[in-house]
Amino acid sequence: MVPGPEDHDCGWKQRALELEDKLSAVVGQLEALNRQVFGKKSEKMPPMDREVRKKRPPDPAVTQERRRKNAELRATRVVTNDVQHAVPADQRRCPYCESSKLKPVGQGKESFVWDYVPGYFRRQRHVRETLACTCGQYIVTAPGPDHSVESTRYGDGLRAYIVTSKCADSLPLYRLAKQFARLGIPIARSTLTDLFHQVARQLAPLSARLVQLVAASEIVLADETPLKMQHPDKKGYVWTFIADNLIVYRFSPSRSGETPAAVLGDSTGALVVDMYTGYNQVTSTGKRTRSGCLAHARRKLFDALSTAPEAKTGLDFIRDVYLVEHDAKAAGVVRTTEHLRMRQARSKPLMDRLHAFLTDQQPLHLPKGPMGKAISYILGNWKELTRFLEDARLPPDNNRSEAALRIVALGRKNFLHVGHEEAGENIAGLYSLTATCDANGVNPLAYLTDVLGRIGSHPQNRLDELLPHLWRPPDQPAKPPSTA
Repeated sequence: MVPGPEDHDCGWKQRALELEDKLSAVVGQLEALNRQVFGKKSEKMPPMDREVRKKRPPDPAVTQERRRKNAELRATRVVTNDVQHAVPADQRRCPYCESSKLKPVGQGKESFVWDYVPGYFRRQRHVRETLACTCGQYIVTAPGPDHSVESTRYGDGLRAYIVTSKCADSLPLYRLAKQFARLGIPIARSTLTDLFHQVARQLAPLSARLVQLVAASEIVLADETPLKMQHPDKKGYVWTFIADNLIVYRFSPSRSGETPAAVLGDSTGALVVDMYTGYNQVTSTGKRTRSGCLAHARRKLFDALSTAPEAKTGLDFIRDVYLVEHDAKAAGVVRTTEHLRMRQARSKPLMDRLHAFLTDQQPLHLPKGPMGKAISYILGNWKELTRFLEDARLPPDNNRSEAALRIVALGRKNFLHVGHEEAGENIAGLYSLTATCDANGVNPLAYLTDVLGRIGSHPQNRLDELLPHLWRPPDQPAKPPSTA
C-alpha cells in the first residue's frame, strides 16, 4: 500500500499542526471580539429564560393575574385626586322633552390619568422655648430635636435619598446636585459626598452583620467585578456574596483570594462560583465544597458556535436541563425532594449525554480552538458542574451573583470610579443594604430614612431588628431577630 499524505510524519508536519492550533485560537478570539464590539444585539448570547420560554410559553392566566396584582399595587401606593367635571350648562336640558330636571346616573363615568409631581425640599424650623426666672438666676431652654448625627443640617430623609439614588439607581452625585439645584436648593457635590460617606460609617454595623449572616449560611453564591480607584490610579474589585435573600458586597484593592477567605473564613457548606482560582483558598480547605456554574459552560459553547456548528447540540442539552428547573419552579417544588427526583430522572441523563457528546467531539477539535477550549473547560470541571444533581438546594449556576453585580457595572459606567479604598468599602456596605432591601421587597428609601433615625439609640443586642430582611416600619411589629 502506498502511504498517503496523512501518514507522512516529520518536523514540518508537527509545526503545521501547532500553527493551525494557534490560528484557530486567534480566529476564535477575533470573532468573539468583533461580536462584542461591532456585533448586533441579536448576535449576543440569548438569555436562558428566553430560550426556556420558547419551549415553555407563559400561561396567559398567570400573566393576567400578575398584571392584575401590579394594578392593585399601583392603586394602593399612589395618591388619587378626584377632579369633578360638570355637564356644561347648554347641555343640561333634554333635547326631546325640553326638561331641565336631569338626575345623576350612578357615580359618573370614570377615567384615569397618571401624572408626576416632582419631589420637593421641606425645611423644618425648630423653635425651642426659652424661660427665665424673675430672680435672674435661672434660664432653661427646651431640648432640641433628636439628631442621628450631631451638628448636621440635613435630615435623615435627605441623606437616605442620596444613598438610594447612588446605590439603588446608580445616579452620580454630580447629577443629583443638578437635580437639587433645579428644585431650588443648591447643594455642593462635595457636601453630598460627605453625607454619603457619613451614612456609610453610621450604618457600618448593619452591613458588617449582614456579612456574618451570609458567612454562616450553608449555601453561598459569589462573583466579582472590577471597579477603578481614582487614588491610587489602579483597578479595585467589588465582590458579592449571596445567601437566600441576603446580598452583601465587599470592596478589595485586588482580585486575590484574600477577600473570599476573609468573608467566608472557616465556614462550612457549598460555594457556587465559576472556576476562578481566587476562590481556591475557601474551597481547598475542604470546609466548603465548590459547585460550578453551568451558565459559564454554556457561554463557552456559544462562543464556539461560529466556528463549530456542532456546539449547538451541547447548547440544546443545557437548555433542556433548564427546562427541568423551570418545571420545578412552576410546580412549586424548588429545593424539595421532588425537585431532586426531577433532576435525577431528567437532568442527570441529559448531563450524561452532554458528557458523552463532548468526549466524542474532543479528538475532532484543536485544543486551543474555541470548541476545544469549551470541551476542556466542561470535561475538566465536570464534577463541580454536576454537583447540583446531588443536592436540590444548589442552583445549576451562579447567575444570581452575576445579576447582583449589574448594579455595580451600571454605576461603573455612570460614576466611573471610587475615590479611594475607604470610599470603595463605604459604597460596598451601602450596596449591601439597598440590594438586600430590593431582595426582600423593602423600599430602600423608607428603610434608610427610618433606620438612620433609630440606629443611634437602638439597643446593640437587638441590632438584627434593623437589618433589611427583618425591618418593619414603625407601625408594624418587627420580625423575630436572626439566631445566626
